[in-house]
Amino acid sequence: MYASSPPGAGPVDSSHSPHAYWRTLPMGDILLTAGFWAERQAVNRCVTLRHGYEMLEDAGNFHNLRLAAGRKEGEYRGGNWNFLDSDVYKWLEAIAYELAREPDETLQKMADEAIDLIAAAQAGDGYLDSYYQVVAPNKRWTDLDLGHELYCAGHLFQAAVAYHRATGDTRLLSVATRFADHIDSVFGADKRPGAPGHPEIEMALVELYRDTRERRYLDLARFLIDQRGRGVMRGLWPYGPAYHQDRVPVREASELEGHAVRAMYLMCGVTDVYLETGESALFDALLRLWQDMTGGKMHITGGLGARYEGEAFGEPYELPNDRCYCETCAAIGSVMWNWRTLLATGKGRFADLMERTLYNGFLSGLAMDGKRFFYVNPLLSRGGYERSEWFSCACCPPNIMRLLASLGHYVATGDPMGLQLHLYSPATIDTELEPGRRVALRMETDYPWQGEVRLAIEHTDGSAWQLALRLPGWCEGASIRVNDQTMDMRASAGSYAVIERTWQKGDVIELDLPMMPRLIEAHPQIDATRNSVAIERGPIVYCLEQYDQDPTVDVMAVQIDETAPLEAAWHAELLDGITVVTAAGYAVDTSAWQDQLYKPLGSGGGLSRQSVVRLKAVPYYAWANRGTGAMRVWIPRGRNQ
Repeated sequence: MYASSPPGAGPVDSSHSPHAYWRTLPMGDILLTAGFWAERQAVNRCVTLRHGYEMLEDAGNFHNLRLAAGRKEGEYRGGNWNFLDSDVYKWLEAIAYELAREPDETLQKMADEAIDLIAAAQAGDGYLDSYYQVVAPNKRWTDLDLGHELYCAGHLFQAAVAYHRATGDTRLLSVATRFADHIDSVFGADKRPGAPGHPEIEMALVELYRDTRERRYLDLARFLIDQRGRGVMRGLWPYGPAYHQDRVPVREASELEGHAVRAMYLMCGVTDVYLETGESALFDALLRLWQDMTGGKMHITGGLGARYEGEAFGEPYELPNDRCYCETCAAIGSVMWNWRTLLATGKGRFADLMERTLYNGFLSGLAMDGKRFFYVNPLLSRGGYERSEWFSCACCPPNIMRLLASLGHYVATGDPMGLQLHLYSPATIDTELEPGRRVALRMETDYPWQGEVRLAIEHTDGSAWQLALRLPGWCEGASIRVNDQTMDMRASAGSYAVIERTWQKGDVIELDLPMMPRLIEAHPQIDATRNSVAIERGPIVYCLEQYDQDPTVDVMAVQIDETAPLEAAWHAELLDGITVVTAAGYAVDTSAWQDQLYKPLGSGGGLSRQSVVRLKAVPYYAWANRGTGAMRVWIPRGRNQ
């Protein structure tokens, strides 16, 4: 029953999806070997996952499951939080991906204990949710809007599929299928209507279908999507059904609205259902909604959620810097959705956004020590903002863990035509394009700090196949050499350069992506960034952190000289090694405004420049690792002064 997915398949298995443009590779076929992301995976494996285990114990997540299993007596911990099981499941999913990469006795023991506990907590009819089993046993399925039962179930299903694919162990998968069968007995076209207030189960059911080939799970996912847009969800007061993406049916929606994480998870499910069914109305909707998001509702970091209120999308161009929400989970949801949309379309713009979000809006959520986290990721801070060890609502930390553990999955895809490379990192890829057609290559690069990528063919089958290389949208002037022969480039930035030939072992492909630092301006209708610029280099968004400036310079009172060149230099000793960008700028004298907040125009206020200064910019993802000083991404322009 449980053998349809290839061994080691990653979080998404599109290898048999009839409407996938590109096919995912087994996760074990891609190994990150060194460099930027491998270093962060190592911290995740050795520090963050173990920290997560301690925090889940301290916070009571395991305690609550023990209560449900009858292994402990006492009170439910977590107050009215009814979604705490989901944090265990995300953490366990991350462990599964780590065990797929390399055995670890400690992680294996943690996983075995957790799986045994989860199985023991499951009710006789397959139901599983510690909050409702312990606190409110008579209220099952009575609050789909805010009850999170289906949300928790979705995370269980994803963990179970991941563990099965990683290890071949079916213990957790058996728990998941029993619960899925129970849910299917309750909800459906000829049963009970309804949909979860927090989407998640939709994509999880599709993945459970891919792993088991049980068609009922795919049908249930589609049913739950079809239930949305009827305006029956009350929403979190005072936001109404839009908070839950329940105001308009998915196929008719023209804008992303409401809670940003919920929206991303819903769109993942919509895209997954499309990949399996090919329904054109769903495809059209996901492209329309993606354009709405990227055309007016996304921060430069890839961050989503303009409003603290409702953790929600705002109106088009409502993108504040200091009061934006940009929840880490929303960034993770965006990576997941863009990956699925890339699989559906083969278009480089989805990989571009996935990369932007990974390096910026996602990675800022984790401190470099692997033990502290941001839930909210502002683009401007006047100081005092710091990461936390954990949260009472701890959805983000284990979500970070599972994405980091599974990063190899997002590097490449393959099909009988060849390989497609989407993210650049030192890695080995050893896979079959189709049965009996093994190919292998090694990727060497110092990306994202340098744009040179070297690929060496280590095995091929003697027949011609294609190698598709993503040319990032930020890069102009890319070039490719094959065995020291320059290729005639016909692909443009934001697309894929395709090389087809009969490869030989030892062939070398060299991709050069020039990485000049650049100034970025925002749409003029974004009030928060008007007359300001941001600094980017390669896929990295930069910020000014007070820590790096001259002590006499206040980053809240500077301007940048946009006519002066930007300079980039490697600093191995700084923040575990980063490229720093410096710019010419001005310190602004605001003394004429002493004790005054407003003045008539022309009454002698204005701004005067104190001095020319050097502004030192560091990657946004690394801010707040050396204290809680001020930070800004967008810098006022100085040309009009």
